[in-house]
Amino acid sequence: MSDETDRARFSYEGLERTIHEKARLGLLTSLVSHPKGLSFVELKRLCDLTDGNLSRHIKVLQDADLVTVEKGYEKNRPHTHCMITAEGQRQFFEYVAVLERIVRDATADETAPSTDLKSKPAL
Repeated sequence: MSDETDRARFSYEGLERTIHEKARLGLLTSLVSHPKGLSFVELKRLCDLTDGNLSRHIKVLQDADLVTVEKGYEKNRPHTHCMITAEGQRQFFEYVAVLERIVRDATADETAPSTDLKSKPAL
């Protein structure tokens, strides 16, 4: 490849920072796989987050219009229900496509080190 063809080849502009954070990626993955949404308690368990961390990450995703939050009561107890938005789904799958491109690039590059674990020295 020429220098111009290689220019910014590995910059991966599609790695959206809002989604890229580990907890938020986990939250969106959970919500994509549960189209009817999940409760706060279910998200907390699935993503192994504390109440405070989960609240903060949900707020970031909500502010970015990636999720919606409905608060109410269920059996006289507070209940928070989260769902991914259509925009959230779109951005999530675009993000996953960039990750897939990264994997393809890493495995297609002839100059990349071998991924054969047997040939790598022990640390």
